[in-house]
Amino acid sequence: MSKQETEMLKGTLEGIVLAILSDRPAYGYEITAWLREQGFSDIAEGTIYALLIRVEKRGLVDVQKVASEKGPPRKVFSLNAAGRQYLDEFWRTWSFLTERLEQLRDKGDK
Repeated sequence: MSKQETEMLKGTLEGIVLAILSDRPAYGYEITAWLREQGFSDIAEGTIYALLIRVEKRGLVDVQKVASEKGPPRKVFSLNAAGRQYLDEFWRTWSFLTERLEQLRDKGDK
């Protein structure tokens, strides 16, 4: 992944993770594995865990500890009402930015 891709991903990763959690509850490794399957191969587990701690502290997710067959209980994260509101705002902002970027690109193609 290029430096530019890495920087752009940093700015959107929170929204991406919340979008994943909008479909179903998940724990950190599950989220990381899914992202890697989708082509985000350079994402480190530590990045996702740090992000999950941040969104938990901000009250955007609920956390439930679930027993694990291997090791300590897992923290399973699910999107709550505040998180859904934040995700809605993320998508509105995303739409705004992509429309403006498309306009800029179209002007540059002429």
